[in-house]
Amino acid sequence: MTERTHLASEPVHAATRRLQSIVELLDILWEQARGQTPPPYIPASQLRVMCIVDREDGIRMRDLTQLLGAAPPSVSRLIDRLQAMGFVERGACPGSRREVLLSITPAGHNQLARIRELRDQLLHQALADMPSHQRTALTEGLASLQHTLLGQPALHLAQTGTTPSAGQPGAAAYSA
Repeated sequence: MTERTHLASEPVHAATRRLQSIVELLDILWEQARGQTPPPYIPASQLRVMCIVDREDGIRMRDLTQLLGAAPPSVSRLIDRLQAMGFVERGACPGSRREVLLSITPAGHNQLARIRELRDQLLHQALADMPSHQRTALTEGLASLQHTLLGQPALHLAQTGTTPSAGQPGAAAYSA
């Protein structure tokens, strides 16, 4: 790497480090919100699955496994637990009797809504404390980052029906 390339990439590295720190803080807020909801307590791994199934209603179990970058038995156990709590349901795939489709139940939607509401209250207060011009810049920057992230092929497995190649970066980047 030349000196010029290194200097040009330094702002990207600084932004990456800052964003990593913010994601860690948001994880803490997410955990706090999750802990304040009425039982049952939902572990982070199960909540991540609920969020994916909520966004990708009718996702195939196989595609969920790919998105999570996890072993099929592990994902099946996560779904078993969520189904036992009444938050996720399995359904038959119309085109293939061997495939399983996943959906969030009304109880699952309600639980996610309660968790998101508590988290949103915490975020709202933090954003309200920021100066307006910084909040506007943050909103624009986050919209651009979201657009870029949603362009990542690994985040669209359920929509395209494709699978990432072995070792494809970002295969497990889909989070709650």
